[in-house]
Amino acid sequence: MGADNDSRWKLVWFDEFDGKRLDDSNWIRCHRGKSDWANTMSDDPRLLEIDDSKLHLHGIANDARVEDPAPYLTAGITSKGKFSVQYGKVQIRARFKSAQGAWPALWMLGVEGQWPANGEIDLMEHLNFDQKIYQTVHSEYTVKFDKTNTPKSGGTAAIKRDDWNTYGCEWDADQIVFTVNGKLTHIYPRVPSAGDKQWPFDQPFYFIFSMQIGGKWVNGSGATNPEHYPASMSVDWVRVYEQQALLGQ
Repeated sequence: MGADNDSRWKLVWFDEFDGKRLDDSNWIRCHRGKSDWANTMSDDPRLLEIDDSKLHLHGIANDARVEDPAPYLTAGITSKGKFSVQYGKVQIRARFKSAQGAWPALWMLGVEGQWPANGEIDLMEHLNFDQKIYQTVHSEYTVKFDKTNTPKSGGTAAIKRDDWNTYGCEWDADQIVFTVNGKLTHIYPRVPSAGDKQWPFDQPFYFIFSMQIGGKWVNGSGATNPEHYPASMSVDWVRVYEQQALLGQ
């Protein structure tokens, strides 16, 4: 396993996906829900593989719609109830196969409260065949109250679309600094005058890795094309660091 060369940071949690099965001390499979990101989730064993020290989350056209009417089936994992982190440095190395209607994402949700009040940190969302990814925060403030997008809630970053990229953030009590391949891409600051709804990011957050197909956002530029599937997102590793000065406090 590679090491972070910055001595400010100490590795405190990771998964290299070295085993043959998903580590159930770290993860559970995502279940189907009503939201666009979850409405094709399935526990079909074909949709999740661990091979060559990599996690593969697949999305396929559903070949058994009598039993399940969803047009596509997708896989996701979450660390909810297993692992969460408040502040630190997050790095995730991932690659995906582009497809019309594909929406792979690496993101985090706050442990306490309901969305959007609990907060959301989107480390990576990719649409269709884009050469860029989106990195965004959501909160009750951004969804319900902020009409001017101040401070700017997110941005985009160019990527090597068909290659491995490392997505992440450095997060403390005052700001979330997004990165791609170690380079700063966007900063979301805490604004004390905006109140608590602007900064729900002062609590532990857990991970969600989702390989979704379809939805209002991703289909805004065209309908899902079944001929492009199966598609997938692969994760090489996830690593979480804490600042050395914070350890032991």
